[in-house]
This record gives sequence, structure tokens and C-alpha cells, in this order.
Amino acid sequence: MIRNFSKLPLRKGVGIVLLNNKNKVFVAKRIDNPKNFWQMPQGGIDKGENYYEAALRELKEETSIVSVKLIQEIEEKLTYILPDNLIGIIWRGRFKGQTQKWFVMRFIGKESEININTKNPEFLDWKWIDLEDLTKIAVNFKLNVYKSLKKEIFKILN
Repeated sequence: MIRNFSKLPLRKGVGIVLLNNKNKVFVAKRIDNPKNFWQMPQGGIDKGENYYEAALRELKEETSIVSVKLIQEIEEKLTYILPDNLIGIIWRGRFKGQTQKWFVMRFIGKESEININTKNPEFLDWKWIDLEDLTKIAVNFKLNVYKSLKKEIFKILN
């Protein structure tokens, strides 16, 4: 049986651009992707949550980080579509991609707060990178989202 994936809905999600005091961006390497791709914290919205609450929860669940200050909410929602080989597998096959609301936040804690070895770990490693390098580390299907975010962050910081 062949499913028509184009009819699948998009998942509602959030993403966090986390900047340190040197304006470097937090990225982490996913456990389920052995290649050298990194991503910013992101995830879905739980029932009853608004976008900002979901962003704070996802950040804490994935990185243990709670010491943040909101810099700005990105106005435009950004969307990516999964590649064919992942549609039907990720999110139990219920969605073809994700439409995300992004938040730019400042990390105001100590690095010892960062712990990716969480209850349900998603990441193998993490690091701070230059904003300029954001589009060099992204998986192909999220590249346009990361290009848009890079432009928005440059505007916010300048």
C-alpha cells in the first residue's frame, strides 16, 4: 500500500535560537543522525501550551537549560518538509514536516547548567558556533529555515 504523504498535515512546533554572551549559537548533534549535522533545540507543542511555553519546555527537556532571557520572537513561522525517506517514519508517520515559531533567547546561566544527558536524550554532543556557520551545520531539509533564521538574527543583533 502506497500512502499519499502530500495529504499529511504539518506538525506545529517551536525552535530556540540560544545565544551566549558572545552571540555564539547553541547547537547539538542528534543521536538519531550519525552524520555531522547539528541543530538548534526544537520540538512540538503539547496540548494547552502556547508557543513560548513550548519553547521553554523543549529547551529544558533537551538541554536542561532554564536560565534564559527572551530577546525576540521571530514574526514569521518557518516550515520544512521531511525528505521522502523520513516521511512516514518520524512522528509515527502523522506529519510531512513542521511549521515552527522561533524564539531568540540569551543564555544567562553558567555552562554547568547545560546537560544533554536528559531523561529522554536527543543529543550526543553540543557546542557554541558563530552565527555565520549556522547554515554549514544544518541537515539539508532544514537549510532554508536556518538561512531565514540567520538573516533574522543578524538583523536583531545589528
